[in-house]
Amino acid sequence: RCLFRGNTRVEEACEMYTRAANMFKIAKNWSAAGNAFCQAAKLHMQLQSKHDSATSFVDAGNAYKKADPQEAINCLNAAIDIYTDMGRFTIAAKHHITIAEIYEAELVDIEKAIAHYEQAADYYKGEDSANKCLLKVAAYAAQLEQYQKAIEIYEQVGTNTMDNPLLKYSAKEYFFKAALCHFIVDELNAKLALEKYEEMFPAFTDSRECKLLKKLLEAHEEQNCEAYTEAVKEFDSISRLDQWLTTMLLRIKKSIQGEGDGDLK
Repeated sequence: RCLFRGNTRVEEACEMYTRAANMFKIAKNWSAAGNAFCQAAKLHMQLQSKHDSATSFVDAGNAYKKADPQEAINCLNAAIDIYTDMGRFTIAAKHHITIAEIYEAELVDIEKAIAHYEQAADYYKGEDSANKCLLKVAAYAAQLEQYQKAIEIYEQVGTNTMDNPLLKYSAKEYFFKAALCHFIVDELNAKLALEKYEEMFPAFTDSRECKLLKKLLEAHEEQNCEAYTEAVKEFDSISRLDQWLTTMLLRIKKSIQGEGDGDLK
């Protein structure tokens, strides 16, 4: 009876902390809400209620996100530990993405964001969500000049999607990005990669991306900065270049002798 009464008290305390947390949320006192959800999570664990504990840690993380990003990460990691222990890897992957986004936007620690996207991709293995995480990793790897890592991911995702009727349109974008990474490292590698992608994925040959690459390679070989800029300008007039593509194209342009003001247009 004592044991039962003790458990009842812990359950009541859980309910009180959860109610308090929700009231703090209404009052927009995010730190207090996060703390109350955390206390509820610990008590749920004491009651051997893993699922409720993980849910409360996630609630705590979502509250802390608005006030204390690092504490939000701590709570989400606690939830991830419980979910992985329960074999709920898809849910764990979702929270790894949330942590990665906090590192991207709030704490600006790209290396840690990459690590969490990689872990999410590993847990999502075989699902479309895995590709989304891997593409994030590839984009950041290229920005950090980890070109080989970026190339491997873009080629892997491109190969995975080129035979999928719903996704094959995107394959040309991934092969294009892989080729740009090759180009930054070595012009000959880029040429060989381009030939390989055309052979693997014939539809790539007629794409605007492939035609642009051929013009850029020719301009680079001739060390013709004006021709390079003109080719980029023409492509941009139809398909607007995003920040990532602009950065990569500028890095290639800087390797052309007599490169001017570091602009693409």
